[in-house]
Formats: sequence, C-alpha cells, structure tokens
Amino acid sequence: MTFDGKIVWITGASSGIGEALAKAFAAQGAQIILSGRRTDALEQVAAGLQTDSLILPFESTNYDALPAKIEEARNWKGKVDILVNNAGISQRSLALDTHPDVHHKIINVDLLAPIWLTQLLLPHMIAAGGGHIVGISSVAGRVGVPLRTAYCAAKHGLIGYMDALRAETENLHNIHVTNILPGSIRTNVSRNALTKDGDSRGKSDAVIDNGMEPAECARQILEAVFNHVPELIVAEGPEMAIAKLRQSDPEQCFAMTSAMGAQIAEKYEAGDDD
Repeated sequence: MTFDGKIVWITGASSGIGEALAKAFAAQGAQIILSGRRTDALEQVAAGLQTDSLILPFESTNYDALPAKIEEARNWKGKVDILVNNAGISQRSLALDTHPDVHHKIINVDLLAPIWLTQLLLPHMIAAGGGHIVGISSVAGRVGVPLRTAYCAAKHGLIGYMDALRAETENLHNIHVTNILPGSIRTNVSRNALTKDGDSRGKSDAVIDNGMEPAECARQILEAVFNHVPELIVAEGPEMAIAKLRQSDPEQCFAMTSAMGAQIAEKYEAGDDD
C-alpha cells in the first residue's frame, strides 16, 4: 500500500482521527494539506510528518472564504487527489431540551460544510481525470444514538450525500467515494461535544476513553481508500454489531436502541450523562 505522489487534503487535521490520518498518509508517501481552525495545532502536526505539508487553516462554515482556499490548495502542488472531510463536532443532550441553535451549528459543521467543500473541489477533480472523496461519518450515521439527535441527523445526511455522489461520479468521472463510520475512537470528540445550550461539554465518556486508538482507525481507513472500498465501519464489539444489525434486522436494532435510550435518558435527567 502506497500513496506516493498523492496530494491528500484533510480537514479537522489538528487532532484525533485527522491527525492520525495525516501521519498515516505521510508515512505512505503522500503530501498533506492540513486544515482546521487552530494554526498552532496544525503546525505541531506538520512538524511530525515525513513528507511535505501545507498548513491551510480556515473555518469550515465560512463559505465565502472557501473558493480562495480551494485555489490555494490546488496551487500548492497543482492538484488534490484525495479529500478527507473529517472536521466535525458531536453532541450530548436530549432532543427534548436542545436549543435549535445547537442543531443548526452541528448540521452546518458536520453536513453542509463538507458538502460545500466537496462541491467546490469536485469540478477540479473531474478536470484532472479523477480523485477520491472520503466522508468521515459515524456509526451514529447508521444508527440513532441517544443524546445525539443533531449529530445523527448530520452524519446520516453525509452518508446519503456521499452515496448519491458516488452513483453520479464513480463510473462517469473516476471519482471514488468512501464513507467511514467510526465507532468509539480515543479522541476529544466527547469533550468537545455541544450540550443542550451549545456549550462545550468539557469531559469525556468512558466508552471513548476505552475506544480504538486513532492510529489503528487511520490504518483501516487508508486500507479502505487504497482499495476503493465504498463504505467501512471502523468499530469493535457491540458498536460493530449494532451497525450491522441496523442493516440486517432493523426491527431488532430499533428495539435495542429504544431500551438503551430509555436508560440513558433517565440517567441524563438525573444528572449522569457519562
């Protein structure tokens, strides 16, 4: 497996899965465009890479600024071979008491921003003769997970967009599309999740803290991209089982998540959201 000569653009590259992907792609010969909001964090990631990198910070929902960022990314090496839409934000709150602004922000960041970046880059990939677009969704993009209604909506939507895009472009334009559905990966996703009022949660979950290492998640993603796999679930144990159950036996899946949701909602209302 090698990505020698490939230009890989990763959003949300300052930490977690994005940082692990940058290191993994660079180790396989790719040159990396690192995007995120925090320039200092991106510089730290760049310092640890084995190949050339471009630090390209931007706010993913600043849509007016995106065309210029697209040009800067393309002008760096003349092309972008692989776009990894990884930037995102999660949620920890019940639908019943979540402010609408929280839904707006999460759907804007997790769904509309990657769609628009993809839309702007797509014509250039087609003109170059092909490319690969990766959408980092979630197991929560396949299964309705309690305390994550807005997040699930966005991640389900991202899968739908990517599936339709694949249908339109794979055979006609040589644009490969891969959906990635991570389960619990050891990152700051829970700590940075939004609460019902839009504040950062500020603490992690035990299931995340005991989750898969980002480096292993990245290894599996690279293998899927290299082999042009349309969709990959990156999860273990019960998370993998329930993601597969959603497809093979939806009624059983719904019964399980309803039972789980009732327990989690009761704990949450009692002040325990771990």
